[in-house]
Amino acid sequence: MFRLRRFLKDYKLQLIIGPICKLIEAVFELFIPLITADIIDNGVRNNDMDYVLQRGGLMVLLGALGLGFALVCQKSASIASQGFGTKVRNALFRHINTLSHSELDRIGTPSLITRMTNDINRLQLAVAMLIRLVIRAPFLVIGALIMAMTIDLRLSLIFFGAALLIALVLFFVMTRSVPFYKSIQRSLDSVSLISRENLSGNRVIRAFARQENDEARFDERNSTLAKTAVRAGRLSALLNPLTFVIAQAAIIGIVWFGSLFVDGGSLTTGQIIALVNYMTQILLAMIVVSNLVVIFTNASASAARVNEVFDTKPSVTEKPDAFAKEDKNAPCIEFRNVSFGYSGSGHALKNISFTVDRNTTVGIIGGTGSGKSTLVNLIPRFYDASEGEVFVDGADVRDYPFASLRGKIGIVPQKAELFSGTIKDNMLWGKKDASDEDIETALKISQSYEFVSKLPEKTGKMLSAGGKNLSGGQRQRLTIARALVGRPEILILDDSASALDFATDAALRKALREETNGMTVIMVSQRVGTVRYADRIIVLDGGELAGIGTHNELFKNCEVYREICLSQLKAEEVENK
Repeated sequence: MFRLRRFLKDYKLQLIIGPICKLIEAVFELFIPLITADIIDNGVRNNDMDYVLQRGGLMVLLGALGLGFALVCQKSASIASQGFGTKVRNALFRHINTLSHSELDRIGTPSLITRMTNDINRLQLAVAMLIRLVIRAPFLVIGALIMAMTIDLRLSLIFFGAALLIALVLFFVMTRSVPFYKSIQRSLDSVSLISRENLSGNRVIRAFARQENDEARFDERNSTLAKTAVRAGRLSALLNPLTFVIAQAAIIGIVWFGSLFVDGGSLTTGQIIALVNYMTQILLAMIVVSNLVVIFTNASASAARVNEVFDTKPSVTEKPDAFAKEDKNAPCIEFRNVSFGYSGSGHALKNISFTVDRNTTVGIIGGTGSGKSTLVNLIPRFYDASEGEVFVDGADVRDYPFASLRGKIGIVPQKAELFSGTIKDNMLWGKKDASDEDIETALKISQSYEFVSKLPEKTGKMLSAGGKNLSGGQRQRLTIARALVGRPEILILDDSASALDFATDAALRKALREETNGMTVIMVSQRVGTVRYADRIIVLDGGELAGIGTHNELFKNCEVYREICLSQLKAEEVENK
């Protein structure tokens, strides 16, 4: 947690005022037992009601002042903790957005969501408790010990013994509960993952009648979480009873030995009551400390998880002085001996070399897992090649600033992702200042205009998260339109027409040929019909380049491409169309 202190630098005033106010409240509280003793010894014993009322009024005044200081502390704690949580959450979100696909794949979306919510909430609570109780509770313990010593040094030994035993209990519980709380957070990640899969894939689960299996899987992970939480809870549950037993034993000792001293005349009844009150204060303060131990143990585990994300450095980084020296006479895209492998797996691409000329349409085809999506993801630098070089406009993609490189490229991923808001809001992702004419043109090219124009709200229609209130084909067409709005130099369609019927797919390809002058189009697909009319077709097989050429050339000379064609079309259809 100490490493996250930088997020508290704007709340120094609250960090000073809050504990000071709580400290003053604790000082007032330490005077209460002395006033009580005074009332008993001088007011009650002498039957002096005026004295009792006078001292009672002083107690009420101290209580009211203490309440006022406590409220100031509470407000300071709220401002600092909520501000701290907001800053950490914003910084974590910004940092996550700097991570490359490799790091996001490794950590996982459910885990990141848990860290952004549950873990930071625990850190906020820890900051609030730091201001409100971390100074007050130890001060009350120490103050009560000192006050007890001023009353009677002999009985104060009982206080020291009780405080030491309670401290040992706290240490025992704390050292053994930390690993459990770390396990709880990991289990929460697992439960979040299954919950996310279940909610996002609910239709598939129902279609395969897998509800019972999925419920069993969730129940298994949830039971693991519950068992770990119960084990941690059992340890934490020892705190209160053990501290109570020790404190109550100390009170019995105070009353027992105190009564002997009262009989001997060395102590008064009021002083015994004061000592019992101080022991009760120590007990309550120790209970607070025990709860703080649980809170800070949780926060420590959460801080480690948050710091793990902050410590994760992106594998794809932008050079500080990034400057791409472009050559417009060079090919639009060039791969030179490129190989790439995902972390923990073999090579997804092996020694790939090819060029793509400007203002051409290139199709990329291959079997499942052949590396098609991986290849196009290297162009905008979602990943960096393990070996070899990727060039755009004659410049290595690693020399480009991210904004400059990705500003040239419009990419439509396999999974059609739309965001909550209107259709127009989503279209403006491609170009912030796009006019209605720009949006209309993009909708027409992507074959979206027909269904959008029939909507009562037109482009003002509100989309739910992920565009779930549209069909799969409609979502795909809108994502294509979003990429086209900005008129990118390079348009990458990563199997983005898979949900379209053949007629719409053909109309889309025709519109792209006619309306994308000056644009280099790369179409990734498993459909022969989608890529067959491309200027060039790149065939991948097992991450290797199996062939490159036109449809007719590849059908004659590339065995892999011929097999793909014949698996989808009859021989006469391939030759005659």
